[in-house]
Amino acid sequence: MSFLSKQFIDVIQWTEPEDGILAYRYPMEDMEIQNGGKLTVRDSQMAVFVNEGRVADVFAPGLYTLSTQTLPILTYLMNWDKAFKSPFKSDVYYFSTRLQTNQRWGTATPITIRDKEFGAIRMRGYGIYAYKIADPKLFYQKISGTRDIYGVPDLEGQLRNTIVARMTDSFAQSSLPFLDMAANQAALGQKIIDVVKPSFAELGLSLETFVVENISLPDELQKMLDQRISMNMLGDMNKYTQFQVAQSLPIAAANEGGGGIAGIGVGLGAGLTMANSVMNAMKPGQTTPGEQPPASAPAVDTKFCTNCGNKIPRASKFCPECGTAQ
Repeated sequence: MSFLSKQFIDVIQWTEPEDGILAYRYPMEDMEIQNGGKLTVRDSQMAVFVNEGRVADVFAPGLYTLSTQTLPILTYLMNWDKAFKSPFKSDVYYFSTRLQTNQRWGTATPITIRDKEFGAIRMRGYGIYAYKIADPKLFYQKISGTRDIYGVPDLEGQLRNTIVARMTDSFAQSSLPFLDMAANQAALGQKIIDVVKPSFAELGLSLETFVVENISLPDELQKMLDQRISMNMLGDMNKYTQFQVAQSLPIAAANEGGGGIAGIGVGLGAGLTMANSVMNAMKPGQTTPGEQPPASAPAVDTKFCTNCGNKIPRASKFCPECGTAQ
């Protein structure tokens, strides 16, 4: 009577009730599998049978009849009892093999790398990645174990820290400048995925996609980079000064109480003279205190063009730069 009162399992199947479940242990407590029962493994799933504490078999998607003739169908256990009597017991684990998408990664603190253009810099980044279970047996042995449910959040911290650590190693060995990294994020993502994949494979996982959304510098370093870019964009400081003077002419002409055109010319002339003095001080070959300056040609009486601000001989009736009548 005690044998007949036992609960037998005729059908073993599982569907995911929600996102984020990687491994699920089929409830077997006080129940035994009926000889001839059915095992259903759907697409995006794999099942693992554990007998006497050891992995006995891995089942791909399909419908299986559990009987003496069909079980075991391999392999992992050479001493699987082929003469078991009905009913029998084994632990059954289901594993979700579909993609776990939109997983976030990022550097909690900036990582320090050696850049061939800027030297040692601190860099930060973030993005998304997707992975799936590729080897359920290895994942069971190393990660999920005998837990009833193992989910994505349980593994998130381990994978994120692994990604950042391998990224740092990759950048340390790379000769790619930071500016090229930031401008080629798709190629950078492919480079990182090649470096990180072996670490995922060791856990029974497959890293499928890796996206770098942003690579940047900390705020204080970014400001310095912006200043450097601005200086490079300015180019010839002499021409830039002339351009600024020319731009200020219409504003000065419209200013009431400025003393007329003569006053404007005096003010602009003083400003341009000061700018030229600064530019000359930045040029090499300047005399030091105590040295006699080289002899120069007699000074020519000059004035400034009322249109472009260029210095021209006072006797000129037309500006040789812009052609405006003086």
